[in-house]
Amino acid sequence: MTEWNYADIWENVARCLPEAPALIHGDLTRTWSELDQRANGVARHLLDAGCGHQDKVAFYLYNRPEYLETFFACTKASLVHVNTNYRYADDELVYIWDNADAAAVVFQGAFTETADRIRDRVPSVLAWLWVDDGVGDCPDWATPYEEAAATQTDGAVHGATPRSGDDLIFMYTGGTTGMPKGVMWRQGDLVASTEPSNRHGLPLEHDLDDDGVSPSVVARTVKPGPVSIPCCPLMHGTGLFNSVNTLSLGGSIATLTGTKFSVPTLLDTIDEHQAKSIFIVGDAFAKPILAALDAEPDRWDFSSLRVILSSGVMWSAESKEGLLRHNEKLILVDAFGSSEAMGLGRSVSSKGDSSKTASFSLGANAAVFRDDGELVEPGSGEIGKIGVKGRTPVGYYKDEEKSRATFPEINGVRYSVPGDFATIEADGTITLLGRGSVCINTGGEKVFPEEVEEALKRHDAITDAIAVGVPDDRFGSAVHAVVETPDASAFDDEDVIAFVKSSIAGYKAPRQLHPVTSLDRAANGKVDYKRWTAYATDNAGS
Repeated sequence: MTEWNYADIWENVARCLPEAPALIHGDLTRTWSELDQRANGVARHLLDAGCGHQDKVAFYLYNRPEYLETFFACTKASLVHVNTNYRYADDELVYIWDNADAAAVVFQGAFTETADRIRDRVPSVLAWLWVDDGVGDCPDWATPYEEAAATQTDGAVHGATPRSGDDLIFMYTGGTTGMPKGVMWRQGDLVASTEPSNRHGLPLEHDLDDDGVSPSVVARTVKPGPVSIPCCPLMHGTGLFNSVNTLSLGGSIATLTGTKFSVPTLLDTIDEHQAKSIFIVGDAFAKPILAALDAEPDRWDFSSLRVILSSGVMWSAESKEGLLRHNEKLILVDAFGSSEAMGLGRSVSSKGDSSKTASFSLGANAAVFRDDGELVEPGSGEIGKIGVKGRTPVGYYKDEEKSRATFPEINGVRYSVPGDFATIEADGTITLLGRGSVCINTGGEKVFPEEVEEALKRHDAITDAIAVGVPDDRFGSAVHAVVETPDASAFDDEDVIAFVKSSIAGYKAPRQLHPVTSLDRAANGKVDYKRWTAYATDNAGS
């Protein structure tokens, strides 16, 4: 079967909608024709610099048009996207780029000093492309991105080896333990995983003619698609995969200006461009959006928005209900998945039909397994690990041992089992409990942090929370919670603990609270459990 490559889809979109907007960033709008031409230039430059078939290109960028342009360029030239967490320190960056065998790095001006400091430690890098973000000048060891984008080409650029659905996309994920791991996705599998959610999905096998024209893409690309806004980083799977899907529909991606998430900028952008969807990572984004709308309900036109999609971190029912008060037409999609697994489960909330926190409908190809490989029976109360079969990653790059552990064969079928624990209710829905790697064992009882955290975040005085295990002479570990609050004097510890006990078992409730002004979540919504466990341990009993 000849499967899809993203370049083949997007080049067809550019033919159909040459003057339609594709990328929006502040006052800048690039049309599909411009996106296609510039991606050809970058692809040609990377090939001329010595990059070969399936060589790796590291993206060291905030959310900006060059990210998606370079993604397009890589798919044209059969090069491999490698996401890079821009919060990483020197050694972490070197590890990622060395582990990925990066042949090129695309970085923006703000990161020039860091890139210069470590470039002699990554000798595999053949090309450095500098993106002008108004910070400093291009160093003499790099090529200005605009110069690469302006490279003249004769039509669509291809590598020496034909494009294929087997061409890879890497998503490095830190997970909760160990060094970051490069999840290898085939482009054909990614397309097949996302297209079923589209009203007019593409066939599994591409239908390109000898001129590269796809009747199925042309048939559905009769007018510009929706404007979508990734609030979370494009270097995170939620941001990238959903943005890529929007572009495959002939839509446009509006990236937010600035290097930190700004709710006013987001709401201004939704209002100005009448955006149809935004991509977030749970309450870390939803709560400040809701707070701004509650504070100034008449400031922004929020009515164009139809879908808010979240993945990666739990999204509370209370936040969903609050957002629906501001736009009754919203559909709120809580997708349960990870970089290693798509389609584990989902919940959908709309006006008059809200879902519970951490409760999901099991995906069509998903199942919950006991340690012995047998299925967990609905309503049994048993805890198991959730996995999904079908379109799953190839594995982790250069790590066969971890690949075997995460992508095991169960009862003769290959599954992706990223490590999330869950129970299945009698009605077939799943209740997510969290990752076993941060599970707290207190007196022989397993406590999953996410369950405690969601109970805490329902309290009016708490904006965010994490639960951690602190060494305890009697129980081995005791449950503590680090809670984010604007005013630590606004609540009584005993009152909050009693509040938690009203919704979950008493042994799961924290024995001590540690208030802080910020949990310093990363841009992808994740939090440093190791750091806050140490903090809680140091402050236990104080």
